Parts: sequence; structure tokens; C-alpha cells
Amino acid sequence: MARSVNVDVKYLTRVEGHGNIVVNVKDGIVEECRLDIVEAPRFFEAMLRGRSIFEAQHITSRICGICACGHTISSIAAAEDAIGFTPSEQTTKLRKILLYQEMLDSHILHIYLLVAPDLLGVPSFVPLIDTHGNVVKRALRMKKACNDVCAVLAGRHIHPISSIVGGFTKIPGEKELDAMLDILYDMRPDMDSTVELIKTLAPAIPVFERETEYVALVTDDDEYPTLEGDLGSSDGLRLDKSEYLKITNEFVMPHSSAKHAKASRKSYMTGALARFNINSEKLNPKAKAVADALGMKPPIINPYMNTAAQLVECMHYMEESIAILEDLKANGTDQSEAITVGLNERNDIKVNKGLGVGAVEVPRGLLFHSYEVDETGKIENANCIIPTSQNVNNIEHDMSKLIHEILDKPDEEITLMFEMLVRAYDPCISCSAHFLDVEFINR
Repeated sequence: MARSVNVDVKYLTRVEGHGNIVVNVKDGIVEECRLDIVEAPRFFEAMLRGRSIFEAQHITSRICGICACGHTISSIAAAEDAIGFTPSEQTTKLRKILLYQEMLDSHILHIYLLVAPDLLGVPSFVPLIDTHGNVVKRALRMKKACNDVCAVLAGRHIHPISSIVGGFTKIPGEKELDAMLDILYDMRPDMDSTVELIKTLAPAIPVFERETEYVALVTDDDEYPTLEGDLGSSDGLRLDKSEYLKITNEFVMPHSSAKHAKASRKSYMTGALARFNINSEKLNPKAKAVADALGMKPPIINPYMNTAAQLVECMHYMEESIAILEDLKANGTDQSEAITVGLNERNDIKVNKGLGVGAVEVPRGLLFHSYEVDETGKIENANCIIPTSQNVNNIEHDMSKLIHEILDKPDEEITLMFEMLVRAYDPCISCSAHFLDVEFINR
């Protein structure tokens, strides 16, 4: 007799709210398999209407604590694109460091505190304090290092204050550059230890494959794109960022308050694994060595391997941050670029009416901000498309394939497999590692 399974997951906790997982299988036939996002809308786009582009980043940085820098920079990029402003080369370098450090911070948290407990067979990171105390201390030490670099550069990591439209209110001098470099130099041994740890835990990563489309920034140069580039996919799409709606193709599902997205296929994935699959040849040599050590060669179609791709990126973003800082120190920073005028007296930048798009890579994938700006610099309309909402549709398609492959497993194993699948996409940072409470109904 074919097996029946009823899985009801209530209140899947995320940064923005709650979601439910529903999987119903009757006599081996899947009747329902979905991820319900039930949190009420947060209305950030409505909050932006009528606000100045020069204050928008301070509003949008509140969308997410762990991606505050990413929202800040995407918001600034949209505003600058709308009014036709091109930032300086120095500003671009400093913004890359902010993004790189946020990537590091988020990936480290996900790898150590959300994924490692699964691979070690414990329900959360709390038991690891006793059994792997040095590992937990290393994770917190590395996270603090990333936060400290952001604080030196942007005033603070969560809701940065010095990165604004046009540049920065404070430009790091030699003392600040040395401080950031010392922090990152000290992180190198911990990063090497992290690689060794994941190499030992990698065999515990579930084996599951599903072909899908991957979407990320692409460029013609040799840089692993994070801040600038066109929109590309593993299916051959390549569009200017102004055409982002042709990539995301958002649509509404009745069971979710988060929109779904699709590009060339029924769904797509964005994030570390997508970036790796599309741009791995552009990684820093040390990051390529990490990928080789883990046996990673694109294309990788196992979504659980997103965590391994995050580890590869950790090495990349650390080394690239060091390279930029060393370059700035060798050539000196231009302190005259510091913006000293107040928010309400921005006469240093000419404002034009226009439509602008900011498209940047953040830990979970491509983040879009799009603003329509009037001739006074006020935002008339705004659109923000978050990576997690782009991934929800792909998660559901993964779930639909996965359930057929694990029906013969015990209930506890099915629960863990679904937990690890959703967690692999890194959809939440503030939630605890044990964030799926699965209830099997009528079993």
C-alpha cells in the first residue's frame, strides 16, 4: 500500500514574519506541497512615497537587520540611477567592502549557527557551546570582526549612517584602513579553520538534485559581480538591470503574502549557489581552492549545497576586501570626497526626474530597488523585490520533488530533510536553527 503523509508546519519563523509548510500525500499521491507565507505586508514601498531620495536609504535599511548594508546600497544605487549620478571609483570600492563584509557576516552566521547543528546531529547551536565551545567562539569572533569593519567604514553595521547618495559622509584615512586590515588579517586563520570544519561535515549534507534556473549579476570583466552588472541566468538570459521585471515576473499565489517569481522556467534560484554556478571562474584564487577542496564544480543542482557555496564566497569576500583596502592604503584616500552638507541642504548633487534601478547581490541573492523620482528628488513610486521572495517558488518546486524521494523514510527524517531544505536557502537570520516544528496529522 502506498504511504500517506500529512505534514503541517505552523509559524515558520523568518526575519519578516511567519510561514507554514503544508505537505499532504495520500496513497503515494501528492495532493498539497507548498510554503505558505502568512505574514502581513510591511508597506516599505508605501513609506517611501513622498520621501526624498537623500533619506530613502535610512528607511530601507530597516527592512532587514542582517542585510541593512545591502538595502542601503541598493536604495542609493536606485536613487543615483534615477537622477543620472555616477559615483566615484573610490565610493564604489568602499561600497563593495560594505557589501562584502555583510556577505561574510551573514554567511558565517548561517554556516555555523543554523546549518552546522544539523550536520552535527543536534537541535540547535546551544549544545555545541559545551561540546564544541571553541567552534562557537570562532563563529562569534568572526561575526564580530565583520561588524567591526562595517562600523569603522559606515558608522555601524546595522543601519549604516555614513553611506549616502553621492558617496560617504566620512572617508577612512590611513588609521581606519589599518584598523580594518588588521581585523581581516586576524580573521584569516579562523577562515582556514572554518574550511577544515566544513570539509569534515560535508558528507552529512543531503544528496538531492533538481535542475532549475539560476539568476545572478553578470559582467564581461573578470570580477565576481556583487555591486554592478547585468542580470543573467544559467538559461542564457542577459538583460540590463532596468529590465528587472522581465527576470522576476512576479505573480501572486493565494496561499502566500509573498509574491512568487519565475524567469525562463517555472521557478529560479538566486543566492550563493546561483552566483557560484554562473560566475565561479571569477572567484578569488583562494576561494577557488576552497571549492576544489569540497569537490565543487558547476553546475551544482543540489540546493543543500548552497551552504557550501556560501563558504566559498566567505573566502572570496574576505580576500577581496583585503585587496581593496590594501589598494586604498597604497594609493591613499581622497578626503575631499567626504560629503559634509546636511540632509535638507543637498545642493551638491543635481536632481533630475527619472526612473532608477538598484540591483545588487546580498547574502540571499539579487536585491532590487526601483524608484520613480520627480524633479525635486521626491520618490513618487517604489518597488522592492527581495531575494527570499524570489526563492519561495523554487523552494516549493524542490519540496514537490523531494517528498517523492523520501516517502520511505521515518517521520523524523522527513521532518529533518524539509527543515534542512528550507534552511539551505538561508531565508531567515534572526530565527533559531530549529525553526520547523513539523506535526504529522492522523498518523
